Amino acid sequence: MAISVSNEMGTVSVSEDLIATIAGYATVENYGIVGMCARSAGDAIVELFGRENLQKGVLVEKVGDNQVDVSLHVALQYGVSLPAVSQNTKQNVRYRIEDLTGVSVRDVNIFVESIRVQ
Repeated sequence: MAISVSNEMGTVSVSEDLIATIAGYATVENYGIVGMCARSAGDAIVELFGRENLQKGVLVEKVGDNQVDVSLHVALQYGVSLPAVSQNTKQNVRYRIEDLTGVSVRDVNIFVESIRVQ
């Protein structure tokens, strides 16, 4: 389903897949995040075939006309501060989505699925 963003120049439709891809990029560029975890069987199957899945571990839900909720399933590096990494990731994901698409982000939820030693 697409989210429509209107301004003085017209209307732009942004797909939830695009928002998920942006959120995936914004998540993995944060210090302390070592990877995304599969949130569904489809993610795991795509990973088996070796395709790059930038939406892996990201769920985007439309909650209003121009508003979304984003859920992230992540793996953290051992020894990092969970609250600090979570706060930085939430701010970065919210900023990137709102800046690049114009879609408002209501909530960013982070689910820590594993901790890895690098």
